[in-house]
Amino acid sequence: MEFTIRSAHKNDMKQVFNLINELAIFEKEPDEVELTVSDLENDGFGEFPLFHCFVAEANGNIEGLALVYNRYSTWKGKALHLEDLIVSEKMRGSGIGSKLLDEVVKYGYQLGVKRINWEVLDWNTPAIDFYLKKGAHIMRDWKVVHLNEQAIKNYIKKL
Repeated sequence: MEFTIRSAHKNDMKQVFNLINELAIFEKEPDEVELTVSDLENDGFGEFPLFHCFVAEANGNIEGLALVYNRYSTWKGKALHLEDLIVSEKMRGSGIGSKLLDEVVKYGYQLGVKRINWEVLDWNTPAIDFYLKKGAHIMRDWKVVHLNEQAIKNYIKKL
């Protein structure tokens, strides 16, 4: 199947949101998606966009996405974070994931970043194998640390 990789437009966010929900179900966290289509539209397409999104479009449908944002490393300097690379279940194996990652790497290169980083679930062996094949280094000794919204509120109460 033919597809096109391009920067997302504001009017793509409904389909982007649907893919985000598909990923949440795949990752066994269907109730964790709290953001809305409006959040995506406002946060990604306002005066100061908080992210950049690439989409894979086939037959007028968004079948994949890569959402990135700028970070800063105290060791390396400018960095880019790949929040999610999602390919619809029906399109996995079509090459969309590779082309989206290619676009992210080109984008990071154009920005002059020193590192592109992301996380992958330890049980998602197809994704791990894909990233290793692409030359990524998986830092297995590191743990991802989060404070969710309630934990932030609890933390603040203790200050």
